[in-house]
Amino acid sequence: MQENTQQAVTISAIASAAGVSVPTVSRVLNGRSDVAPATRERIENLLREYGYRRRGATQAPSRLVDLVFNDLDSPWAVEIIRGVEEALNADGLSVVVSAIHRRGSADSTRKWLDNLGARTSDGAILVTTDLDSFLHAELQRLNLPVVVVDPAGVPDLEVPTIGATNWTGAVTATEHLIQQNHRRIGFVAGRPGLWCSRARLDGYRAGLDAAGIGFDPALVISGDFDYESGFSAGTELLALRDRPSAIFAASDQMALGVYEAARQQGLRIPDDLSVIGFDDLPEAGWASPPLTTVRQPLSEMGTLAARTLVRLIRGEAVESPRIELSTRLVTRASVRAAG
Repeated sequence: MQENTQQAVTISAIASAAGVSVPTVSRVLNGRSDVAPATRERIENLLREYGYRRRGATQAPSRLVDLVFNDLDSPWAVEIIRGVEEALNADGLSVVVSAIHRRGSADSTRKWLDNLGARTSDGAILVTTDLDSFLHAELQRLNLPVVVVDPAGVPDLEVPTIGATNWTGAVTATEHLIQQNHRRIGFVAGRPGLWCSRARLDGYRAGLDAAGIGFDPALVISGDFDYESGFSAGTELLALRDRPSAIFAASDQMALGVYEAARQQGLRIPDDLSVIGFDDLPEAGWASPPLTTVRQPLSEMGTLAARTLVRLIRGEAVESPRIELSTRLVTRASVRAAG
């Protein structure tokens, strides 16, 4: 059989050719004894015919783990990397950091997969990535354990995911502003389509609804989790005839962009405008005034993702396919009572 056909074989293809289920093929690959001898022989013959490479059976572990982001230009990524590296180093594993850029993602993904196959990593941690059917199939073909941090789309229960309580954090931030007598609260949303963006927007709306405050779509502007989009959205919100007295931004970087928009319009924080962010990056504490924000345990999320992946690499069971770590409000000096 041609080499490119050998490389494209999947466990699903072996199972289909053998007339058995995928778990049955996996049991044979893992050396389990609970497979009928005739079935085992049929599967073994197909594995040899298709040239399927068993990870770990014919090669020593590489002691490498891939950590993949959509973008690496954010302090948010640095916090994730810190947690992953700390946990993997404790287990004697090294990390290779890559970026699959959102623009031109098909080429970036293909290049990363080619590099992944060449260095035979033991596993991968994907951050804010949409694990689409193509990427999922390719990772299955490589028989590679995967953990997703902060999944972009609806979590896939076939792959363990690590996230944070985005909805609860957004409710808490909105309620804090309402408790300070703010009734006209702007919201700078995250990148449309991301799971965390939807959850934070839903939390903002739930907080308003619980207080009997009507939702005004004019007060919601989508950003891209970066400083520039926060500045643009803040400028637009503050230009409204009935401008908000407070703005909740779905990331710290966007909140700092709102700071600059307020400064350029001659508004003081928190005297003229209250601002809340989300993440609790180091920059939040350095801002002037220090930023009230929702702490997302980014480093801890990275640590837990790495520990979960190590369990998968060892063939151990994972207790839960979906884990959400708690968020909490960190109050500083960027919020004051309205009026």
